[in-house]
Amino acid sequence: MEGLGTVASALLALGLVAVAVALSFREKLDLEGEMGVAVVRAFVQLAAVGYVINFVFGLDSLGYVALLLAAMVGFAGWTSSRRAKGVPRALPHATLAIAVAAACTLGLLLALGVVPPTGRYLIPLGGMVVGNSMNAASLVLARLRDDVAEQRPKVEAALALGATSRQAIAPILKASLKGAMIPLIDSTKTVGIVSLPGAMAGMIIGGADPLEAVRLQIVVMYMLLGSVSIAAMLSGLLSYRAFFTARHQLRPATPPG
Repeated sequence: MEGLGTVASALLALGLVAVAVALSFREKLDLEGEMGVAVVRAFVQLAAVGYVINFVFGLDSLGYVALLLAAMVGFAGWTSSRRAKGVPRALPHATLAIAVAAACTLGLLLALGVVPPTGRYLIPLGGMVVGNSMNAASLVLARLRDDVAEQRPKVEAALALGATSRQAIAPILKASLKGAMIPLIDSTKTVGIVSLPGAMAGMIIGGADPLEAVRLQIVVMYMLLGSVSIAAMLSGLLSYRAFFTARHQLRPATPPG
């Protein structure tokens, strides 16, 4: 634990980033710049949020916890909309989907008494919910955009034959939702066999009872399945309408740039 807890160990771990950069350079993936930005941003953001969370813990106020979670949701919605350039009204749709997913999931956990109403539980669990919901919304929106552009003649043909916008885009919407949800479903199927998730691994490394870590991880996995499903469904159902006019006509293609 002492080795993992030092700044030097974090710096040594950059060697693995160097390997990733070297592989990207060798294969001409042109991802070296993004990796560098990601490494710097991760360090700065984690350091900053550590101080913020410590400050919120000291205040012991649910109002500040809610404010911090709202900021997470807002930033997640913005990030998701950036990945979905070309999707009409992506920012409000992604933000709403993530917010509803977080509110429903955390609200249910609180209502059932699964977790206590304290920042020590709500902030890390909320971060997991928001992060995974953001990924699901991004995948759905990006897949919708790409498939609508690729299958535009099929959608227009269905509309010409009398289909509604929902009927015309149904196969695309279904594929987008499945694509966003399958990774987490597969991860849930193989948890404990193929991998030990972050929350469980962190608790065990920190010295917690492995059975206690397992109980928390079960809650986390079920929580994430619910939140990702809500976020994916909502982002898809809200966003597909933006590709059509009120008269069920497909809007002109919008470049993703």
